[in-house]
Amino acid sequence: MHKKLSLFAAGLALATAAFAEDLAPFPTWSDAYAITKGPHEHLLASYFAINSWSPNNRYVTVLETDLNGRLPEANERCTLGLVDLQDNNKFIPITTTACWNFQEAAMAHWIDDDTFLFNDVRDGKFVTVVMNWKTKAERILPLPVSAVSEDRTWAVSINYARLSLTRPDYGYAGPGQDAREDVEWPEDDGLWVMDLKTGEHKLILSVAQGRSLMPATKADPSKPGHPLAYYCHTIIQKDKAGSHIFFLARSVDWFDKKIHKASRWHTTSFTVRKDGTELRRCFKDGWAGSHFNWAPDGSPKLLVTAAWDGHVKGEWARTAWSPVEFTVGEEEKVRRIGAGVLDWDWHCIYSPDGKFMSGDTYWTANNERPWVLVRLADGMTMPMGAFFVPEPYRQTYWRCDLHARYRPDGKQIGFNSVHEGSRQVYLRDIR
Repeated sequence: MHKKLSLFAAGLALATAAFAEDLAPFPTWSDAYAITKGPHEHLLASYFAINSWSPNNRYVTVLETDLNGRLPEANERCTLGLVDLQDNNKFIPITTTACWNFQEAAMAHWIDDDTFLFNDVRDGKFVTVVMNWKTKAERILPLPVSAVSEDRTWAVSINYARLSLTRPDYGYAGPGQDAREDVEWPEDDGLWVMDLKTGEHKLILSVAQGRSLMPATKADPSKPGHPLAYYCHTIIQKDKAGSHIFFLARSVDWFDKKIHKASRWHTTSFTVRKDGTELRRCFKDGWAGSHFNWAPDGSPKLLVTAAWDGHVKGEWARTAWSPVEFTVGEEEKVRRIGAGVLDWDWHCIYSPDGKFMSGDTYWTANNERPWVLVRLADGMTMPMGAFFVPEPYRQTYWRCDLHARYRPDGKQIGFNSVHEGSRQVYLRDIR
């Protein structure tokens, strides 16, 4: 485990005995147990922090594939199905999709017990499919989803073809959208909002509109490609109105789409309202931004992993990062979580009651992924284990991040892992 985490764990028993009575006690967790198995590999069908359980908690959305060791190619499909938790974890294949990857999967979201949505390719275009999984009846919406509102009435969309130019582990291969590859700061692409009933959509913020608040790019004649800016990684505030959208704005100085290489990212964390107004930077220059989660109570409060000291030599430099918490409109009051002990790039998510932060991260020198639980009131940290990563899963594009997410009632947490030798889906019960 990371050296700082090991030192912190050593003093955990003493610290636990001293915490005040009015602080929430740490929950107890079961050991991890698999709900999928070979010979196929499986992963949860959406990005970290996104709910995978049906509203009745019986089914979990999962992708099934035999692919490993490379990126999915254009129109290469995998199976989207459900694990029935009340029938011996039976896997029920429902459909297939060609819009998927090992990080965000197919961005599946539940609408109700009978209906979920996911991204797919139809007639050569990246779209959203809204499907009744029992009858297989479906509706096609014209843009793929990147985030869905709490009331399941609207979604944010981005350009996954453009994202694939610099982040093929998050974008979709193929010409399903116009990547606008030759335009550095497009005025006709960026953040889109789409009605999930009608499919009506609107560009609320172009990439060009963010230019004045983003770091300048610099062309490198010795490299292929050219500077390119884009938006990615979106999430909607959990209030009824979906008042704010958090997203990352990134740019690169060059990219080589043939070998999937690019310069280091220049990242800015933003929030914006649903109508495209009140675009706000979350942090000072150099703080960048990585993983994120809105507070579950609907308030405009966020957990984000950021470069606390503002000096990132390369955005993959893990020790420069720290989870922080802040409220939109009060960005100057940003609070560091973990007092320096947690300086790393965590997938930080709130527990459903908002009292704890679950954090999982990248593998250490021991090839293990640490997982911690942090009580937000005082920053006390509990180690949740470390999960071994076999060598075939240590490559960037087809790595297996834990990507934990809570069941909405807080009684389970699900994650992906390869610690038993293949990519499978696991649960832990929370007591």
